[in-house]
Parts: sequence; C-alpha cells; structure tokens
Amino acid sequence: MLTQENAVEIRVLARQGMGIKEIARELGVSRNTVRKYLRNSVPTAYGPREPRPTKLDPFKGYLQERIEAAKPRWIPATVLLREIQERGYDGGISQLKAYLAPFKQPQAEPLVRFETKPGQQMQVDFTTIRRGRRPLKAFVATLGYSRAAFVRFSAREDSPAWLDGLRQSFDAFGGVPRDVLFDNAGAIIQTRDAYGEGKHRWHPALASLADDYGFVPRVCRPYRAKTKGKVERFNRYLKESFVTPLAATLTTAGLDLDVETANAHVGPWLESVANRRIHGTTGKVPARLLVEDREGMLPLPRLVETASVVTSSRGPVPVESLQHPLSTYDELLGVRA
Repeated sequence: MLTQENAVEIRVLARQGMGIKEIARELGVSRNTVRKYLRNSVPTAYGPREPRPTKLDPFKGYLQERIEAAKPRWIPATVLLREIQERGYDGGISQLKAYLAPFKQPQAEPLVRFETKPGQQMQVDFTTIRRGRRPLKAFVATLGYSRAAFVRFSAREDSPAWLDGLRQSFDAFGGVPRDVLFDNAGAIIQTRDAYGEGKHRWHPALASLADDYGFVPRVCRPYRAKTKGKVERFNRYLKESFVTPLAATLTTAGLDLDVETANAHVGPWLESVANRRIHGTTGKVPARLLVEDREGMLPLPRLVETASVVTSSRGPVPVESLQHPLSTYDELLGVRA
C-alpha cells in the first residue's frame, strides 16, 4: 500500500500530463497500482460558502420595505443608517452601502461649484415635488458660503410665494445676504437686459423687497441655470433625505404628504439633520459656518416685519391645518415628546 504522499504524487503527475506507464516507472510501482489510485481519486468539490451572519441581517426586512415604499425614488444610505440605528443597529455604514448597492440606480455626478465669501450670496429656487391636481412645491434657499439651507413648502410658485420665501429665509438666517441669485422665473424677472446687458426689468414686488432689505437681485445667464449649483444640489438632497422618507412613511400608513404636513416637519429636520450634517463639499457643518455667514450679512431691516411663520421647531404649524391630528404624524415619524 502506498503512502499518502505517493498517492498525491500520482495525481499530480497525471494532472501534469504524464501517462500511466511513465508514472509507474517514475515511482517504481505497477501500472495497475497507478490506475487504482487514479480511479479512486475523487476531485474535491468546494461549494459556495454559506453566508456568514452580519449585524445587518435583522434589519434587511425593514430596509426592503423602505426601498419598496420609496419607489421610484431612493432613500440615501445615510438616512437609512439613521433609521436602523434608532432600531438597534450598531454596525457601520459600509456593509449597509454594500447591501443597498444592487438595488440602487446610478445617478449623475453633481457639477463643480464656485465659492463665495461669508454673507455674500444666497441661491434660491422653487423645486417641484409633485405635479397634478394637488401640487407640492418647495422654496429652497441655500447660503453660498456655509451651505445652510431654508425650506418652505407651498402649492404655488407665484410672486407672493417667492416673496414669502425670501422674507422667511432672511429671518431664519438672521440677516440679509448681499446678493440673491435667481433663475429666470417670470415671477422674478420681467425682461432680461431691458436697460442694457445685465440690467434687467425685475418684477415690481421683487424690486420693492430688494430695496427694503438691501440685497442685490441677480439672475442666471440663459440656459445656464446650473450656475445655482449649491441650491440645485440641495434640492436633490431635500427630496432624497426628507421628502422621500417622509412620504414613504405616510404611504405605509395610507396617508398623503401635503403642504401643511411637510412644513410641520421640515423645520426640525433642517435644524437637527440638514444643517447639522458634515457637508459633502465643504467637509464642515453648515450650522457652524452660518455664524461666519451672519457676520458678512446685512442686518435685518427694523421696520420690515416678516408676515409669515418660519417653519421650525420654534414656529409650529397650527394643528387644525393638518389633515389628521399632529400626534398621528408624530407617532409615524417616531417623534419623542
């Protein structure tokens, strides 16, 4: 009987292409012995390894529910991480991203933006959340230096909605940026270059507001709305990190996202999440840089009163304006008393 080493050597020589006769001569054994060991040699089969349990396993069912409820939109991994951490997950974001990757559609990279001095510029925009018979829009203002943001939802995008958004954003930021950058909305600008290149005819109500507050209105060049890159990127972040998760939660409970509900919850989200996160471009927290932004801003005019309520935890939406009791939404969203 051959040793285990001899048996292995027979198989190795056979795999190298050596014939039975040559192997027998090489090892000094009979050809029948070589045949016997080759015949009894069964290749080792390695099947796929069973997946090792991970800390994420107990939460995969919840993640699938969130992915389905949000379709066709997408909830970012950072938001889902925060949600499952509240449910006991103590793992990292890397395995979460790896799990989510096959379910996510690729998206275009954001454009490169230029930087401004503290207090110099605020970019504003109206972004559409939902069209149709029950439209939902959002006035969004983003400070160019700190990236601090303000949001006010409405059903319209007319001149009063623009002006209300501007007043409320100045009040929320605690000052007036020197320049405010708009797109070419008809509620903002009536005639481009009416008095020469770069000298536009503004909507009278906007011109009056600019005079009261002291800011200079500026407008993007035609076909280059992406020069408002900071606010455009925040529009996407707002939809992915606030609107989609909130709408998905309400949908699961058979409720719809409306203007009042969105405004009731966007203030706390801005204060505790959006303006407290580490910004992907600056690498800093917008709320901390806002202190520097305020130092460069113009003061709020003393004689001008902001008529609308700022949507924050300091100024809640009246309970009677909601479709359902506020406690219903708080319970769905995990708001703690």
